[in-house]
Amino acid sequence: MAKRDYYEVLGLEKGASEDDIKRAYRKLAVKYHPDKNPGDKEAESKFREATEAYEVLSDDQKRPIYDQYGFAGLDGMGQGGGGYSHAYQDFSDLFGGMGGGFGDIFENLFGGGGSSRRKSSSGPQAGASLRYDLNLSFRDAVYGTKADLHFKHAECCDTCNGTGGTGKKTCGTCHGMGQVTQGNGFFRIQQTCPSCRGKGEVIENPCSACHGTGLTNKNKSVSLTIPAGVDSGKRITIPRQGDAGANGGPAGDLIVVIHVEEHPYFERDGQDLYCAVPVSISQAALGCDITIESLDNKKIALKVAPGTSNGKLLRIKGEGVPYTGTSRKGDLYVKIMVKVPSKLSSEQKKLLQAYMDAEKPTSEPDLIKLSELNS
Repeated sequence: MAKRDYYEVLGLEKGASEDDIKRAYRKLAVKYHPDKNPGDKEAESKFREATEAYEVLSDDQKRPIYDQYGFAGLDGMGQGGGGYSHAYQDFSDLFGGMGGGFGDIFENLFGGGGSSRRKSSSGPQAGASLRYDLNLSFRDAVYGTKADLHFKHAECCDTCNGTGGTGKKTCGTCHGMGQVTQGNGFFRIQQTCPSCRGKGEVIENPCSACHGTGLTNKNKSVSLTIPAGVDSGKRITIPRQGDAGANGGPAGDLIVVIHVEEHPYFERDGQDLYCAVPVSISQAALGCDITIESLDNKKIALKVAPGTSNGKLLRIKGEGVPYTGTSRKGDLYVKIMVKVPSKLSSEQKKLLQAYMDAEKPTSEPDLIKLSELNS
């Protein structure tokens, strides 16, 4: 499924304020939070999508880059898409800025129970999916090709085998709850524990290679076969090539987004190709046989009928864009452009003058109906 614009995800216009972004995200997070929808994969996906959008649009550095360059501008800034990251892991976080009482209310409604603090799971967690923007030539997109992708992703640390180190113990800050509460009475703020980042445990002897995360960034190369007929915006998912999961969780996916370059002579509309060729006035009037070269360098004979007008489209069946996964192809349309010379030799002038004298064109022509121009 194509990745949606972040503003569209939150239901906002591009110039939305910070408060509008926060309110929109809170509304979606409350609706789709995994705590409220256990086992609902669609809700989980929507929560991830909303969280990713919020993290970019609420960031003073990422938002201007996204507004100007879109998804491609976020490459290299750690915005791989997917994963829950740090934003609003629990209902208490959703309403932390409005007073912790709201967090308690939602915990009570959805299984928390008053002032209790929910323990954070230290079980397996899926890794983040990554986005890779791939530029293709027009011809490669039409006929298919192979591409070698080079990128960085998080892999399980070889030094500690993903454990993060040795000597795990209960976090002394949150006492294993994964969250801490600040304030007294009704107005309390419940937040993810800064010491253990919500895990409820800390490592006494962190791994020197991964600094306790259990993951390290490494270069990766993947060969990808691009099917014939892809177009800009097409997404190809390579399973389990994203960031490695935590605590033995599955790796995320690599999402390859196709961007097709323009061609100087051909255009595409769906599965059909379009090009234009010039013919002289005499060729258009008397008719002629011409040969054109197709996108795949094939020589194609084409008959121009006598009296062909400027802009006439000639259809060549089966010479267009292949339908992905089939042997079918669209058509090639050749637009005839009658070339009027800007300079004439004396002999050409005499011949054309003789033709005009024989033709006797009127100096007061009638207007042509617009409907006839399109017929």
